Amino acid sequence: MRKVVASKTKIKLSCQNIWKIYGDDPNQFFNNKIGLVDDANGLARDISTSNHIVANANVSFDVYAGEIFVIMGLSGSGKSTIVRCLSRLVEPTAGTILLDGENLLAKSPEELTEVRRHKMGMVFQSFGLMPHLNVIDNVAFPLKLQGIKEVSRYAQAERVIELVGLQGRETNFPNELSGGQQQRVGIARSLAVEPEIWLLDEPFSALDPLIRKKMQDEFLRIQSMLRKSIVFITHDFQEALRLADRMAIMRDGAIVQIGRPVELILNPIDDYVREFTTDVPWESILSAADVCEKASGSTKGLGRVAADTQIDRLLGYLSTHEKGVLVENKDGSIVGIATARTVLAALASGSNSDPAEVKSAT
Repeated sequence: MRKVVASKTKIKLSCQNIWKIYGDDPNQFFNNKIGLVDDANGLARDISTSNHIVANANVSFDVYAGEIFVIMGLSGSGKSTIVRCLSRLVEPTAGTILLDGENLLAKSPEELTEVRRHKMGMVFQSFGLMPHLNVIDNVAFPLKLQGIKEVSRYAQAERVIELVGLQGRETNFPNELSGGQQQRVGIARSLAVEPEIWLLDEPFSALDPLIRKKMQDEFLRIQSMLRKSIVFITHDFQEALRLADRMAIMRDGAIVQIGRPVELILNPIDDYVREFTTDVPWESILSAADVCEKASGSTKGLGRVAADTQIDRLLGYLSTHEKGVLVENKDGSIVGIATARTVLAALASGSNSDPAEVKSAT
């Protein structure tokens, strides 16, 4: 299923210089709550040697309207902490979090409650369903907290239950559902409030691989219709590749690299990022636009292909057409030309293997 491409014309959520420090006196390291420092790496080292723990270190990123922004990293990298800072389930030590330009860290508890009830949807690895409530009552519960009348809240609950494919299960209780069905209820409940920003912390990691893939497909289907602004946490690089418009990789509480999945694959900033890409099937990830170069000379007689065509569908053609193929946008404008050589060059640029020793011809 094709992902929705987010518009970069509007920043929905902005996370700026967020620090989360655990210890007796975490505020001692900051003169203000902004979190701006001259040497973030140096400060993180100093904090770690002062009987304090750095959970997030100077984390900054923007999430565009309609974008799936994936944050991934190994266990303990700080990814779950940062998503909890975004919702203030965990209070950041310093920094700024803007939702539609409003600083969430400046909100009073009452104002924050209203933001969570009306603008945020949250889904976590543990389903968190109320066992004494059936499916429709679980889904309608956040609407009840909003004070929405019974008829309206059940009508909205019915709509999102249908959206996640659980029609006919409205009266079932959680213990009567499979793990995948329970997670669908959690997703439906978070969508019932029609959130403007959707925060998902490893929502599929407790599911078996087959159900997990189906839930990813379902997630992309829902996103194609709703166009939510999403922060999605995962430790699975393959899952990140399937879902992300852009992604950030974290290590030791800090962001190492941000970019489109293909950018991280082809241009990893260091060995830590490169390690994630070791087993990636590049030919099914890269598109024609990712491997083309500027067309020069005559292009008469060359075939044409859409910019988003996956490389694995082009390899057979390129193997028998040395001059390559023109890559074009939807409006017919030419992006460039893709050849077998440009494909190999793109793959070589992201390779994490040592080049073979090649003897010169004699």
